[in-house]
Amino acid sequence: MPLMKTSNPALGENTFRDVSGGPYGSLVDAANRMTLNGTVNKTGVLLICALATAGWTWHLFMQSRNAGEVAPLMLVGMIGGLIFALVTSFKKEWSPITAPIYALLEGLMLGGLSAVMDLRYPGIGIEAVSLTFGTLFVLLFAYRSGLIRVTQKFRLGVVAATGGICLFYLAQMLLGFLGIRFASINGSGLIGIGFSLIVVAVAALNLVLDFDFIEQGVQAGAPKYMEWYGAFGIMVTLVWLYIEILRLLSKMQRRN
Repeated sequence: MPLMKTSNPALGENTFRDVSGGPYGSLVDAANRMTLNGTVNKTGVLLICALATAGWTWHLFMQSRNAGEVAPLMLVGMIGGLIFALVTSFKKEWSPITAPIYALLEGLMLGGLSAVMDLRYPGIGIEAVSLTFGTLFVLLFAYRSGLIRVTQKFRLGVVAATGGICLFYLAQMLLGFLGIRFASINGSGLIGIGFSLIVVAVAALNLVLDFDFIEQGVQAGAPKYMEWYGAFGIMVTLVWLYIEILRLLSKMQRRN
């Protein structure tokens, strides 16, 4: 079965192909191959890492109620997370070390962001976490039970939608430097909420592609360290999904 594409940049087209040009399965003995259970366990470790540092920055902010206290940690988490995400993407064999560091750094950023948002909109942090994990487990169940099947049309649709969203965010950032704002998209009106719902849906569907892609890696006999890399790919999508859910909930709170 051919390896599948995914819109997750961490799990690209050639992720599970051998760096020397041949399939992993022909080079790696059975005891040292990637397994589905191993990838699930590694994903759990990365989630614990992210929750630990997120809980720390959350606690620091709630003690002082001053965003300036956690802003440096959030900046370190955001920039450091980006750096280690890029390192992990280019050096997959380093993922047993770089993936946990990435999760720890992302936790710093997410914890501070969640605490600041929760102070403004009480309860929004717990709601966003619950919805993110709920989405993860529901989609995992739907995928494993066969309720959702990854067809070529499904795959192309999600990849195209994800690419479109990324281009829009990039254009919005660049135009922002010129003073051009998309008030309706970022506002709490029906257009803004509708846009966020679409983005959340696309981010969630990326999880399905990730599940499918990891399964292909297991079937291809990828080396053991790819369990960490597969878990890292799931984390990248979860971080995006959580931020988008947080943004959607904040829009809904402003509307109320």
